Amino acid sequence: MASRLDNQNKQAGESSNSPHETSAPQAGPASRTKPEPRIQSLTGVQILAVGACAPPLVVRNEDLAELGYDADWILQRTGIRERRRAAPEQATSDVALEAARNCLQQADLAADQLDFILVATMTPDHLTPSTACVVQQGLGAHCPAMDVNAACAGFMYGLITGMHYIHSGTFQRVLVVGADLLSRVVSPKDKKTYPLFGDGAGAVLLGANEQNPGLLAFTLGADGSGAELLWVPGGGSREPITDSMVAAERQYLQMDGRAVFKWAVRTLTDSVTAVLQHANIDKNDLDLILFHQANMRIIDAASDHLELDRERVFINLDRYGNTSAASIPLALDEAFQQGRIKRGDKILMSGFGAGLAWGSAILQW
Repeated sequence: MASRLDNQNKQAGESSNSPHETSAPQAGPASRTKPEPRIQSLTGVQILAVGACAPPLVVRNEDLAELGYDADWILQRTGIRERRRAAPEQATSDVALEAARNCLQQADLAADQLDFILVATMTPDHLTPSTACVVQQGLGAHCPAMDVNAACAGFMYGLITGMHYIHSGTFQRVLVVGADLLSRVVSPKDKKTYPLFGDGAGAVLLGANEQNPGLLAFTLGADGSGAELLWVPGGGSREPITDSMVAAERQYLQMDGRAVFKWAVRTLTDSVTAVLQHANIDKNDLDLILFHQANMRIIDAASDHLELDRERVFINLDRYGNTSAASIPLALDEAFQQGRIKRGDKILMSGFGAGLAWGSAILQW
């Protein structure tokens, strides 16, 4: 079944050799003229507690040898040594629930005191209902709940959305969860994607505090011209599940790694520079830097471009792989548990991924 862009190209007189061949976008994210990023601040909101869930099953690079992977090659190309895998009977809501419970326990808050639940995920339990509704029921909460799908940038979208609800006075306590089981949407045959991804969840509890500066600066962005650089083409309304779709493995994540790398480094560099300038903060005044843990080469390249102090750039990619929307909250929880975060610290967070979508923010803890 042809993709949206296949159909557009055929109408323009271009041919497709296969019903499953995907033509590259004519104007990709590297060639479009980008508008100036919209940078804002958001005061009076703070993170009250954090929580995480890393499934116990550890899959090391050496464990992938039977599938034809070389452990050293994976490490050199990605910086990943191992990743976590959820049990076969688990769904995204299960790891999201554990992270949420750990977060509420740290805050000593009952679930029925929550005003809103946001779950950022690209691997929901079902097409409907939302995973957030499943989490709400599992927690015993009685508040509104909804999902956010911005892939690896999902937690940043969820965090900023939740903070806006509190800043506006609509809600007082908002739970934001980033959770994904990427192992369910990658093919063991695909060396571009299979070694990269892991499963996990992280959560934060947001609350009002008029004395807290909150987000000193933030920006969100998207560029749909790069949608097919990183996507799952089959399984939705554009390309419903059929025998031919499954035979062509269109239900799995597909990625143009080289194009995504170039876009990610440029986007990280530009968005981080923009929020630093808006907040009038020198990069050396940042206490902690949490990039989406996608690939060590991306983190290294962006850090070099920005001339960051590498001691402040938090890394757990080597142990968890790319966990998509769970990446930043997992790192946030781990950094907090290690004592690397204290009240008043300035924390830079930046997520980027499929969409193409991204978000960067400087938070005062």
